[in-house]
Amino acid sequence: MKFLLAVVLSLSVSLSASAQWYNISFKKHVRYPAIALPQDHSIKKIPTTYISRVKVKIPKFNFQQSDYNIELAESAIMKVAQHNMRFRIYDIASYNFSDLAKLYIKQSRFSEAKWFLLQSSTISRQQNNNQLTIANLMDLAIVKANMGDALQAQQDLAEALQLANANGLLSNVATIQKELKFVQQYKPILTKAEWRYASDAMVTADKKNN
Repeated sequence: MKFLLAVVLSLSVSLSASAQWYNISFKKHVRYPAIALPQDHSIKKIPTTYISRVKVKIPKFNFQQSDYNIELAESAIMKVAQHNMRFRIYDIASYNFSDLAKLYIKQSRFSEAKWFLLQSSTISRQQNNNQLTIANLMDLAIVKANMGDALQAQQDLAEALQLANANGLLSNVATIQKELKFVQQYKPILTKAEWRYASDAMVTADKKNN
């Protein structure tokens, strides 16, 4: 009996569901176009900016070394030179003397420059430092030309040229030859009365340092 009731109930449910088929519409549905998304073209209204490359001209300034700075440099180099001579570091001391001479040349202190160049050359010859010896001879030529001794200046340059050729320092040959032509036509800028002498130069430096 229970089985019969279950069959009857299932049949009634299936019939009631299938009875809804007449409500299905077979008409063709209208497909509406998709809604277009909003577009923002405001960025196109901004004017295009072009960055131009401008060449900036940097002015060149010529700074002259003051006497005060030269005196400071002189004092510092002198201390190092004295130290190196005291402890027999002669190879470095020869460069110290050459540097001092260059400072004195800038100040037209030719007698002092000559004295220190001779000291530097003495050491550089003993050390077989041909490059420094040639540089000292070239500076000596300029100093002697300014002191009115053009003949000795040319002799120094001739020795420098011979030393450069003998040791294969060909890069110095053209520079020496150019300086030789310059010395032959050079006129001194100071008279003998305007020279500053190098007597007791190291003693003077000791007094300054003490």
